[in-house]
Amino acid sequence: MPSVENIAAQIVAREGGFVNDPDDPGGATKYGVTIHTMRRLGLDLDGDGDVDTADVKFLNRDQAIQIFIKHYFVKPLISKLPKPLQASVFDMYVNAGRNAIKILQRLLNDKGQKVAVDGRLGPQSLAAVQAVFEAAPDDLPSAYGIARRDYYLRLADRRPASRKYARTRRGGKGGWIIRAEEFIPPELHLSQAEFTQRTKGWG
Repeated sequence: MPSVENIAAQIVAREGGFVNDPDDPGGATKYGVTIHTMRRLGLDLDGDGDVDTADVKFLNRDQAIQIFIKHYFVKPLISKLPKPLQASVFDMYVNAGRNAIKILQRLLNDKGQKVAVDGRLGPQSLAAVQAVFEAAPDDLPSAYGIARRDYYLRLADRRPASRKYARTRRGGKGGWIIRAEEFIPPELHLSQAEFTQRTKGWG
């Protein structure tokens, strides 16, 4: 199992440098850290009294890694999940915030647990995760990866501007789908034919 530092470094490497895509609700982003996150944390890196796009550009890799570890892994208690589940939930939390936890909570309810879908990992959710994981240790991480993939597909169904993140211009799997499938076994990946069928309604 990679260390949390390695996972965070992989996320930073995958996210890349500064971007400000008008189709991305996250706004100005660098290494996966959005301007909204930097404002919430009060990261005035250029010392001019506000947090704006210039501060996003000032962010370095090490700062991004530490932000992810502290605020996206330790603080939301992802560090308390079973180790085989941590990397995928952590990666999704960086990408989608509390929706990463809501996906897990809905999955727990589907598996017979009764937890609130509130995007927070408290004692009830953590106990439910442990119970489901102990009953089928190999199932929960894969089921989460599939649920995560389905979340991205549904999001693209609803929001045409987001489809470029889920499907390439040539009709292949986009970054969101590839990212989700990195955490599930190859035999559970969508084939190209299945992916084409699933997304044919997007035009």
